[in-house]
Amino acid sequence: MSVIEVRGLKKSFDALEVLRGIDLTVEEGERIAIIGGSGCGKSVFLRCLELLEKPNAGQIFVDGQEMTAPGVDIDKIRRSMGMVWQKFNLFTHMNVMENLTVAPIKLLGMTKDAAREKAMELLEQVGLTSKAEAYPEFLSGGQQQRIAICRSLMMNPKVILFDEPTSALDPTMVGEVLAVIRMLAKQNLTMIIVTHEMNFAREVATRILFFADGEIYEQGTPKEIFDAPKRPKTVAFIHKQKYFSYEISERHFDLMQMQGGIQTFAEKYGLSVRRTNRLQLCCEELIYEMLNNACADDVKISIDVTYSEVDSGIGIKFSCAGKSYNPLEKIPDEFDEEHLGATILKSMTKNYSHEYSSGVNKIKFTLP
Repeated sequence: MSVIEVRGLKKSFDALEVLRGIDLTVEEGERIAIIGGSGCGKSVFLRCLELLEKPNAGQIFVDGQEMTAPGVDIDKIRRSMGMVWQKFNLFTHMNVMENLTVAPIKLLGMTKDAAREKAMELLEQVGLTSKAEAYPEFLSGGQQQRIAICRSLMMNPKVILFDEPTSALDPTMVGEVLAVIRMLAKQNLTMIIVTHEMNFAREVATRILFFADGEIYEQGTPKEIFDAPKRPKTVAFIHKQKYFSYEISERHFDLMQMQGGIQTFAEKYGLSVRRTNRLQLCCEELIYEMLNNACADDVKISIDVTYSEVDSGIGIKFSCAGKSYNPLEKIPDEFDEEHLGATILKSMTKNYSHEYSSGVNKIKFTLP
């Protein structure tokens, strides 16, 4: 059974289109992690789910009720959703027990004794029973966020929305909050979590949504998204890839300009001198191999260098229009000046591949 259903959700701020038609169904017991770069609309999407931001178009259904329908009791439907914010949002003039019990007493009609009993049970789960009478100002950030999670659970929500719950915390406190969310995951509570903690998302989520360009750009299981992403922007985000590109359209190209671009790229991302020199040499030798053996008068060569911050891998994609030519296909066993560039490439590269289609050589390799 679906807990949340979103159809064609759009949201703009003046001329800035943030959400461009989101469709999503969240089933009971699902744990969905939303990842993506800054400004991609992750938090705006969560705020729209609670109508804290009013969508420009689209429909939102919560537990079968359309939240976006005219005249609907929005506050009543909101009670089906818990929200945990980045900045905790505890009532500073109330102690922990009051923070936890005020809403269920006033909105759910729970007795004071029943509310206190439930609050103590939740505080015990998160290891904070000793803080029941403390005020937020005397709690650490991690403790405040654990209380905020308990406050959401007090309302017996169908789903809890987490908006980057660890982003405002000192790194030493992140673990205690993530541990609470892991505990909730074991209880099969339905959750939507906006997070930048990739390892946590992989461990806890049943489905990952990658937001980009105002849409759900790619989605899948944690294994599919983190181990085998299919779309370019997902790959770049997951592997934290950085790019350098260069195109050549004539035989007498500016070699120094290309090498200078590689040098700047390498310095920016901390590549060693040895790896930088190897990268420059491989690109240079590959270009001249193809100019001499594949290119026609109309030169069309492109080089794309990718550096992964995750594993420090360097990948090179090279395309060259012309006749089919694979520099590493037939290299003499002994040193031969005619094949010096190919010999250098063979000694420096790994995972080498060559493909020829539609009049274009496509070469890929990595540098150790």
